[in-house]
Amino acid sequence: MNSQNGKKYGWYHEQWGKPTRDDRLLFILLTVGTFQAGLSWKAAAGKLDVFLKNFYNMEIQKVAGMMPDDVERIMKDPDMIRNPRKINATIQNAQAILAVQEEYGSFAEYMWDFVGGVPRLNVYEEAYEVPNVTPLSKHVAKDMKKHGFTFVGPVVTYMFMKASGMIQDEVLNHEQH
Repeated sequence: MNSQNGKKYGWYHEQWGKPTRDDRLLFILLTVGTFQAGLSWKAAAGKLDVFLKNFYNMEIQKVAGMMPDDVERIMKDPDMIRNPRKINATIQNAQAILAVQEEYGSFAEYMWDFVGGVPRLNVYEEAYEVPNVTPLSKHVAKDMKKHGFTFVGPVVTYMFMKASGMIQDEVLNHEQH
């Protein structure tokens, strides 16, 4: 059973920190961040197959067009994290991505502009120094909200930017204390 769980969220661990400019993958990572709020990353990342099944294979255009009856259908799926606010946020975020694509050419272009197009490396001496929010993530979260995104507080935004490789936190001292 444990190896099965490992496979379920292993994709997220594999992807973590690898720079991506794929709008669909960015949408998937943002969705995991949305559903992760208040849960563990494993709980949310382990639901990729469920997200793909319920959200039209995470095709941004199709998700953006989802209606209230789609939300009701998803809420009936026992495998789903059944939080209507997070389900609606996923639909709203897909709509926001379409608007951003219209304005910036791609969701990736919009997001990567915040770090000047290259991964931003933060170096810390100790693991405890790595923050879960930064001035940059506060700024990006605020801008994303202006563009119609929801469930993108500074903590979720920071995790999303780290997951998609825009921000890379390096810890120099790996000794266990």
